[in-house]
Amino acid sequence: VQLQASGGGLVQAGSSLRLSCVASGRTFSTYAVGWFRQAPGKEREFVGGISFSGISTYYPDSVKGRFTISRDNAKNTVYLQMNRLKPEDTARYYCAARQTKIDRWYSEQENDYDYWGQGTQVTVSS
Repeated sequence: VQLQASGGGLVQAGSSLRLSCVASGRTFSTYAVGWFRQAPGKEREFVGGISFSGISTYYPDSVKGRFTISRDNAKNTVYLQMNRLKPEDTARYYCAARQTKIDRWYSEQENDYDYWGQGTQVTVSS
């Protein structure tokens, strides 16, 4: 499966952005998806995950209450809605996928995902 992330940009603190991750090549409904971000000089960080059916979502404390993941399997698309953005959210955001038969599966570890998009840059000014 090929993943294409989009929707990033330059915004002011307090603003919102919605990132999209579009999959092509295979049926996306059997893939769990994770969103990660990486700022310059920092390690890649998990910012959320969604099970293949969409029934379960997972967030670290750093974004809980501000970020929401959803998916539309009919459109082969997963979304990351980011609200109340902060300058520390500035990073390149990546979506990643792993095919699984276990609904509710997710992982915060990047090595557990098999497919990655190219990323989209999000810059939040203060």
